[in-house]
Amino acid sequence: MPNPRLASRYAKALLDLAKEKNQVAAVFADVQWLQAVCKESREFVSLLRSPIIKADKKKSIVEAITANHIGAMTKGFASLLISKNREAILPEILPAFIAQYKVLNNIHTVKLTTAVPVSDAVKNNIIEQVKKASGQQNIELEATVNPDIIGGFVLEMGDKMVDASVSYDLKAISKQFKNNDFIYKVR
Repeated sequence: MPNPRLASRYAKALLDLAKEKNQVAAVFADVQWLQAVCKESREFVSLLRSPIIKADKKKSIVEAITANHIGAMTKGFASLLISKNREAILPEILPAFIAQYKVLNNIHTVKLTTAVPVSDAVKNNIIEQVKKASGQQNIELEATVNPDIIGGFVLEMGDKMVDASVSYDLKAISKQFKNNDFIYKVR
């Protein structure tokens, strides 16, 4: 059962500890690595959420998987979660930590959706245009491909969205035909 409030609290605790020990960048890299493991391996997430597997077995498996990949602070945090029977929320804690890290460092995420993959030059150009328009300097671009938009792009930053896709234009034209905007209404 998802618990975003609890995940946010644990993420904040880890971030505060990392700030206190001046290891924010190292812990951020560890969290990104762990998030990649969680995304790639459903078995790892199932292991964490399994009530059948004992805590000591989970701890040894997690230590074996993370050996030589994450730092001591992050290992200690994972071990603490397991000892407190909170390991099931680790996949929720990781994105919460990343979001809090981005707020701390004033990093703004821009989501770009296109019908086909775009080159790095186009991505860099979009980042520069967003910097000019928003006045923000730390911009991170997440590019995704969705063939359903047919062409063009959809750009999202925070609560703002620019939909310059062909599918959006086609839906707008379809709506005009359904409303009969092109026929003069006599009544």
